[in-house]
Order: sequence, then structure tokens, then C-alpha cells
Amino acid sequence: MNLKTDHIGDIVAEDFRTSEVFRKHGMDFCCNGNNTIEQQCEEKGINAEEVFRDLENLPKSGGGSSVDFRSWPLDLLADYIEKTHHRYANEKIPVIQGYLDKIAQVHGNHHPELFEIKELFNENARDFAMHMKKEELMLFPFIRQMVKAKTSGSSLKQPHFETVENPVNMMMHEHTEQGERFEKMQKLSDNYTTPQDGCNTYRVTYEMLREFDEDMHTHIHLENNILFPKAVEMEKTIPESQRI
Repeated sequence: MNLKTDHIGDIVAEDFRTSEVFRKHGMDFCCNGNNTIEQQCEEKGINAEEVFRDLENLPKSGGGSSVDFRSWPLDLLADYIEKTHHRYANEKIPVIQGYLDKIAQVHGNHHPELFEIKELFNENARDFAMHMKKEELMLFPFIRQMVKAKTSGSSLKQPHFETVENPVNMMMHEHTEQGERFEKMQKLSDNYTTPQDGCNTYRVTYEMLREFDEDMHTHIHLENNILFPKAVEMEKTIPESQRI
């Protein structure tokens, strides 16, 4: 790993513990993970030397706590994303929407930003639900078929989207839109900081938003930086003689 020249997404893919450093400094390791630390620091006005220092101060051993998702078979990784991150999002979205409704109704007069946060989250919830369904019904099944073709030599049926790069590009574009909405919510909420006059429900809502934001970034990182590029490369290795 070269912290000076490697892309942020690749750094996190190699050692997921580094994601906590990037989160601490307000850096994006998923949607904008294809630039270097210095490039993103310059763009966001962040002190790059502090980021490098925090990364270099990480313990040398992960103590077995950092999972190397890059070594996983792609069908297993797709299953993990679906059963962990998709399930989490589907469970939490309606709960957070209910809490946002409550605090906007009670505190909206003094904190009008709540109405915009609520609108942004609802937009994201709608689009994210459709996004996950497209992955579950279209992209992930084809990735599983590619893994089967690669490992067993079985035939691979030509998909209606022609090449896996097409849905991958669509999913990555939608990831960027989702990330941009959460960046706006983060700014509107002062990094999910409960105001002094906020009640306990206000605090719980912001903590749930923070947790959802972090889970979404991990989710997108696993796809943008590991699953998707590996799927694109795998498709190129399957010979024409196996395609039908």
C-alpha cells in the first residue's frame, strides 16, 4: 500500500480500518474513492498531513478484525452485501422516516433544516429501494452466473444489458447521487449534532441517520471498489465459446 499514490478506495479495500480515519476527516472513500488522499484533501480543504499521520499511526496488526473482502469469491460477496447491507437498509428506512416525521413536526418551526433533511432522506429512500432491487434482480444474479461459468465451465447466457459494465456504470452513478444527498444532510445537521433544544427523539434520530450514513458508505465501498471492478474483469476472462 502506498498512501501517497494509491486511490483512497484501494487503500480502504486493502485495510478497512483506514475507513475510520477517512470518516474522521470527512473524506469520501466510496463514491469518490478513485482519487488520491492529496487530491481529495485539496478539493475539500483538508490538511493532508494530518490524514497521513493518522493513517500511519494505525496499529500495524489488525488483530484479525479487518476482513479482506477482496479475497472473497464474487458470488459470496454479492450474497453478503444483499443479506447484510440491503437487509439493514430495508429495515431501517421506515423507522428513520417515522422519526424524521416526528421531530420535523415538533421542532421544525425552530429548525427548518429538518424539513429539507426529511425530504432528502425520503428521496434517497425511494431511489435506494429501486437501486437495491435492480441489483438483486439483474446485476447480482448475472455475477453469480459468471462465477459459475468461470469455476465450472458452464455456459453463460448473454444478458439483455449486453455487458456487465452497463449496469455497473448505472449503479455507480446512482451511488454518487445517494452520496451527494447524504453529504447535504450531514451539512444541514452539522454532522448529525443534536441542537441544545433537541429532545431525546431528536438525538436518537440523528444517531440513526449517522449509523445509516456509515453503513451506506461501507455498502457502496464494497461495490464500487471491490465487487464491480472485479466483475468487469471476470467477464473479460470468460471465453466466447462459453457464451450463448
